[in-house]
Amino acid sequence: MKNKPTLEKISPGFGNSIVAVNKLKKRKRDQAFWHFHPEIELVYVNKGKGRRHIGNHMSYFDNSQLILVGSNLPHNGFENRLTAKGKETLIQFHPDFLGKDFFSLPQMSSISLLLERAKMGLLFKPETKEKVGEKITRLPRYEGFKRVIKLLEILHILAEAEDYVLLNADGYAFEAQLQDNTKIDVVFKYVYSNFKEHISLDTIAEQVSMTVPAFCRYFKKATGKTFTKLVNEYRVVHATKLLSESQMSITDVCFECGFNNFSHFNKLFKEITGKNASKYRSEIKQIIQ
Repeated sequence: MKNKPTLEKISPGFGNSIVAVNKLKKRKRDQAFWHFHPEIELVYVNKGKGRRHIGNHMSYFDNSQLILVGSNLPHNGFENRLTAKGKETLIQFHPDFLGKDFFSLPQMSSISLLLERAKMGLLFKPETKEKVGEKITRLPRYEGFKRVIKLLEILHILAEAEDYVLLNADGYAFEAQLQDNTKIDVVFKYVYSNFKEHISLDTIAEQVSMTVPAFCRYFKKATGKTFTKLVNEYRVVHATKLLSESQMSITDVCFECGFNNFSHFNKLFKEITGKNASKYRSEIKQIIQ
């Protein structure tokens, strides 16, 4: 079983310092793993649906998404289901790809601040997606100098944008050592496969060969939240997916996601999403995330 989360090595093609690719196929489940890399990552999906897990943030998107993931911010590879005309564009570049001090120039100050904010993860709203989406999807067509110029234009637009959300506004609390990342990846993978069932602390602690008290202390320090909160967030994110895509009753959604108490489900759903499940479902068609 491949559980390494770890440092992902990114290699741009010959003659380029920027990875820019368009993907037209569904992202396979085994490509979604907990990892980080020094390269900054810009992901644009024009039409599709999927789950995102960036730092402490988990959510489900329906329609499209534009996110900027900063250097060394742990995230899961995004599980996307693209529609018939759907396309995912992935851009990756090292912060120093133009030289160590390039973004320290006065003319680059706004982009420098953007890249600093991106360390918390940025989700851009419809206005900016509409403004910059096509430019992003066209970037893989360019090579060399032209690709650099076009990327800087995109970053400038994102730097000027105000319609964004910080996905980890309180900062990301991942303080574990590199070798401990493997434990976190084991935990996330186990939750991913078993969140519909009850997961006891004894069971999850056993997965990483720790006592329950040691695991609780470790997990809270590493992620900034309790294990119970992580599981509940994962279940609620799955509930938003079912409410968006299925005709299941809200009661059925509750139990399908692993909750065994409807009032508890409603309370947590509102706490995490800001609205109850009924209101979420009634608004979903008008919401473009």
